[in-house]
Amino acid sequence: MTANGSIATAALSTAAPCLTPDEVGALVSRVYGINGSVKSLVGERDQNCCIETRDGMRYVFKISNSSEPVSVVDFQIAALEHIARVAPDLPVPRVVRTLGGSTRDSVILADGVPTTVRMLSYLDGVQIRETPRTALQCRAMGCVLAKLNLALRDFAHPAATHDLLWNVSTAHRLAPNLDVIVDAPRRALAELFMARFNEHVLPRLASVRSQVIHNDYHLYNVLVDPHDHERVVGIIDFGDMLHAPLVGEVATAAAFHMTGNADPFEGPSQFVGAYHATLPLSYEEQEIVADLMATRHLITALISEWRAKRYPENRAYIMRHNPAAWEALSQMAGLSRAEARDRLLTDVR
Repeated sequence: MTANGSIATAALSTAAPCLTPDEVGALVSRVYGINGSVKSLVGERDQNCCIETRDGMRYVFKISNSSEPVSVVDFQIAALEHIARVAPDLPVPRVVRTLGGSTRDSVILADGVPTTVRMLSYLDGVQIRETPRTALQCRAMGCVLAKLNLALRDFAHPAATHDLLWNVSTAHRLAPNLDVIVDAPRRALAELFMARFNEHVLPRLASVRSQVIHNDYHLYNVLVDPHDHERVVGIIDFGDMLHAPLVGEVATAAAFHMTGNADPFEGPSQFVGAYHATLPLSYEEQEIVADLMATRHLITALISEWRAKRYPENRAYIMRHNPAAWEALSQMAGLSRAEARDRLLTDVR
């Protein structure tokens, strides 16, 4: 792994903070002057908690992974505040200020490790993964992501180009992780799509648009109205955000719609069609979006297999997308690049 690769690996190689509920509560009270019950929320790198006060107000309190640079935390905070200014109707969390009026605070944990804490408003809604898939829902998700990307189009920050392994445009750096796959057929499958990425995608990425993207817009991170599953009421978890090719955003989001239908391209094509109607993909982006959809499944398989071995206590969370990733790669392996492209772009062309 290169030096930059080592930086990108650090956040996935350092255990998340693990404060007790009492410790979290005391910290929230001291920094924010808010007292309430503490409930743990799942997270890959950070410790996330829901804070609920006696009057029913809820917040998300985030304790950053010790390896996360403060500049990256500031980048994520600045993006949320930018969206609130330019697209206030978009349902994204709002930044809650500390008692001192800051957007974050620096603390020293009990083990002497410094870290950053911040608080966001809590968004009510149902995760889309808990609702039945429908065509209208897929299209609503595509339209809302396009609006989010339009809101972020002119946003810039010095830390936006930070290194992150969850970046489909740098999948080639995960080639050493192929050694983690012990099952021979699965390893061959991963090698096939790594070769496709290196040959057909990597040389074209310099010619497509790049901007700040959410980079993790999937069924866990999008909330809908409990009484109207086609109405998006929340976009959460901006922790994987970065400056990268826009088409990677679309492909990453579309990848999560492959399960749940007899035709694995039905949901993704509806999603991409709705996105394209709001924010059109260029010809060059259309040529590689299906390749990058497969690449997202590839990096999901490679990173999750590696991290599950490293952190067996968090295996259930780490591996939650792993089976679907392997299934999708198997479904796409029998198609040529052109066939996969045309099936994905059914609602575009």
